Amino acid sequence: MIRDDIKEFLSTLPNDITLVAATKYIDELDMISLFNAGVTNFGENRVDSFLRKYNNLINLKAKWHFIGHLQCNKAKDVINKIDVLHSLDSLRLANLIQKYRTTPLDCFIEININNEETKNGVKLENIYEFIEKVLENKQINIIGFMMMARSNSSRDDLLKQFSSLVELRNNLEKKYNKKFPYLSMGMSSDYVEAIECGSTHIRLGRILYKQ
Repeated sequence: MIRDDIKEFLSTLPNDITLVAATKYIDELDMISLFNAGVTNFGENRVDSFLRKYNNLINLKAKWHFIGHLQCNKAKDVINKIDVLHSLDSLRLANLIQKYRTTPLDCFIEININNEETKNGVKLENIYEFIEKVLENKQINIIGFMMMARSNSSRDDLLKQFSSLVELRNNLEKKYNKKFPYLSMGMSSDYVEAIECGSTHIRLGRILYKQ
């Protein structure tokens, strides 16, 4: 269920921030309620759930984001239905997008900013080689970078982590003389710090719903 004061909550967000609603725990009726409240960007984590909701809401003028890890064996099913991919993290996936996508796909490269073994994303030591190879693919439009902060981080630690991605993005722009204008960072527990550091896209789930 959507929180009763959803419109009031949305009014607290800066106008230049794109809110991507993480919808894995709600159904289509709740998504319609979100849309009617002004949320037009939906983010799904699982392919089967995405396909069901996409097909059921085909007439809704929403923008569809895939924000979870996209398994290569399922990528073909969603590549031409999503508007934005937040989790490009392997050359194999990049090759599949290049092969099957009919128009260039806006992609965030997911960065494992803390080099955590339990998280997906390109590791820092591989990022330059990764970007150079992805830039060769005409069906991939790199619009920026995505990250997930460590769980239970202090405010100071969150600011440090988010600022690290901003610094990395700035360095990559200089190296390749190319703009990567967007940063997908910040979830329900840390979106305030992410926005403070320069996030452009926040992926909010539970904070939008009744607890």
